[in-house]
Amino acid sequence: MNSDNLAQLIYLVLLGSVIAGWFFVGNRKNLGKTAQQAAVWGLIFVGVIAGIGLWSDIRDKVAPSQSYMDGMATVEVPRAPDGHYYLTLDIDGTAVRFVVDTGASDVVLTKADALRVGIDVDNLFYGNIANTANGEVRTARVKLQNVRLGEIVDLSIGASVNAGEMDKSLLGMTYLQRYSKIEIGGGKMVLRR
Repeated sequence: MNSDNLAQLIYLVLLGSVIAGWFFVGNRKNLGKTAQQAAVWGLIFVGVIAGIGLWSDIRDKVAPSQSYMDGMATVEVPRAPDGHYYLTLDIDGTAVRFVVDTGASDVVLTKADALRVGIDVDNLFYGNIANTANGEVRTARVKLQNVRLGEIVDLSIGASVNAGEMDKSLLGMTYLQRYSKIEIGGGKMVLRR
């Protein structure tokens, strides 16, 4: 603890003592009630401080998010509470959230995500058939012109648009194989170029 921190701590202790002393002197007729109120406020204060101190841990558990290592072309993705890994990519200027699926051979967009990135889904030819865990689905081939993940930019990525209902877009191996190393362990996935 340096001298500035020590001086701030002493100041805060003195200020707290003066306020507490004033409060007790002003309410000396009801000291039992005053002590009870002081204890409640003290617990509220401790709870707020604990919440602030634990906020980053709470945020990572409730809504984990990807992080980038500057200049290293490395992305770290925490495992979500449902056990999956999610990556948000910028596709042609629009953020799209994908579930990482190493069992999928392709990048597959839902119709809703395809619409958001500017693809006219009504005029696509759904002539391809993909075999999924839920059976066969019809898909249409598209090109994603500009795909960005942090500092990493890929141009002209092949993808498919699923003609059927799908909850989330899938980030499959046609994109993931562009990374030289993928590590999964310790509750996180690390992608390195």
